[in-house]
Amino acid sequence: MYGLLNLPWWGYIVVTLILTQMTIMSVTVFLHRCQAHRAVDLHPIVSHFFRFWLWMTTGMVTKQWAAIHRKHHAKVETPDDPHSPQTKGIWTVLIKGAELYRKESRNQTTMERYGQGTPDDWMERNVYTAHSAMGIMMMLGIDVLLFGALGLTIWAIQMAWIPFFAAGVVNGIGHYVGYRNFECQDASRNIFPIGFFIGGEELHNNHHTFGTSAKFSVRWFEFDLGWLLIRGLQLLGLAKPKRVPPKVKFESNKLVVDLDTLKTILTNRFSVMSHYSKNVILPVLREERRRAGEAGGAMLRRIKKALIREVSLVDQSDHTQLAHVLETYQALQVVYQFRLKLQHIWVKSTASQTELLEALQEWCRQAEATGIQALHEFVGRLKTMRAA
Repeated sequence: MYGLLNLPWWGYIVVTLILTQMTIMSVTVFLHRCQAHRAVDLHPIVSHFFRFWLWMTTGMVTKQWAAIHRKHHAKVETPDDPHSPQTKGIWTVLIKGAELYRKESRNQTTMERYGQGTPDDWMERNVYTAHSAMGIMMMLGIDVLLFGALGLTIWAIQMAWIPFFAAGVVNGIGHYVGYRNFECQDASRNIFPIGFFIGGEELHNNHHTFGTSAKFSVRWFEFDLGWLLIRGLQLLGLAKPKRVPPKVKFESNKLVVDLDTLKTILTNRFSVMSHYSKNVILPVLREERRRAGEAGGAMLRRIKKALIREVSLVDQSDHTQLAHVLETYQALQVVYQFRLKLQHIWVKSTASQTELLEALQEWCRQAEATGIQALHEFVGRLKTMRAA
């Protein structure tokens, strides 16, 4: 049975990919970056297209999605997190992610606390929310009309796409497996550096580090398809990004730690700590491994991740092993303690700017006085920092 469109076999594959990618882009640009995080403003025409398309392809209600995602960030990796694989298990989130979403969507406390500011017009109240299943049935009819019997398969793939890739893969694997650019206080990972198949959502660690950024890619080799669409809409006057990840520039003739240095470090603290791990801790670790010989080197290799990981994410066994290593290797203990001291500066929420600046300047003086070359060079680099 053929529909109005009689395509070659590969044509149906292309159409399916286009339709599912339209849904992915609706989720990442509209629901995620625009509604949940207010990172980008979209023209009303664009917003309404996304709302209409999501109604037909997912049946998701904007308020519910935004509220659940905001709660995920607020309660991340705790028992109150709606879909953390760290508390609920990776297979539960990967396979039953859509069920976790539906369960949380019935929590009125979540909706009232985290669902503010989402669309509340006539269409939202009387069509998209009141008849969320109607759009899905319309999509089924359209698919069958256009593609015949194969339309049933295309529709089934459309219906499974977001529950598996967004609710399962991003929420599950994105907090379980992958690489980390930044040691934020959760288990988020970048699944893959080329964010093409899931609209840029693959760059999950970047997103959790800079939660209000409209752009998810931060390193030169990373690609964010959702950001590419936003930039295209911006060129057409249909989108306005509000925030992107902060950047640092370096001025070689700037040789003092001043208020501008402090502000730059506070704004870019995750990047600063990533730089510290790469250029201080790891070089010292390599030198200690070279000196330690085969037996000691093996132990130092095992403790590498614990040395640079966010402290709250290091499990008890690694804590014990780390403590033993730091007792044994003095240089590692020094650079590790200086890492903690530097982080402590920006958690002094009640300190004045003057007090914070004095603390940073003292940290730099003490770091230079250690005689550790990597620390000395890091302080020199710190002094040249200026907000871009």
